[in-house]
Amino acid sequence: MNYFELFQLPQQMELDSALLSQHYLQLQRRFHPDNFANASERDRRQSVQQAALINDAFQTLKHPLRRAEYLLQCRGIELKHEQQSFQDPAFLMQQMELREQLADIAAASEQTELLQQFEQELQQHQQQLRTELVQALEQHSESGNQHAASLLRKLKFFDKLQQELEFIEQQR
Repeated sequence: MNYFELFQLPQQMELDSALLSQHYLQLQRRFHPDNFANASERDRRQSVQQAALINDAFQTLKHPLRRAEYLLQCRGIELKHEQQSFQDPAFLMQQMELREQLADIAAASEQTELLQQFEQELQQHQQQLRTELVQALEQHSESGNQHAASLLRKLKFFDKLQQELEFIEQQR
């Protein structure tokens, strides 16, 4: 059973997060290890395993990048632990420029406005890529899946930039 089936949700990128949370709580109540405290050792062990699966499935489906990666995995494209390098020189140049810009912001004496502008730019890039990702996944084709994988790789770069931005904001 895959994670979408576990939560009785359609296998797609766009999910109803309230429904996901509702099904998560129902499953947690049903399989929580405390409910099996007086059960056999085998049943207790299965309960712990099921609870761990439910938690992992929830965390995967809850986060859009992890959800996209899981969707691709369900379609036979494995991105975890991959060592594939980018063949898109324009994207790599953009990443280098954004990293330089972030480094300049970190070194600046007055960061507030620069951080806000950078964050807006980052969010625009991410939103564009997420929109393209959803469209690629909706194609349900090999070319759509390959394009989605490429977009997901790019989104992971932007996610790292977002984390670095948040770190700089916390250091202020």
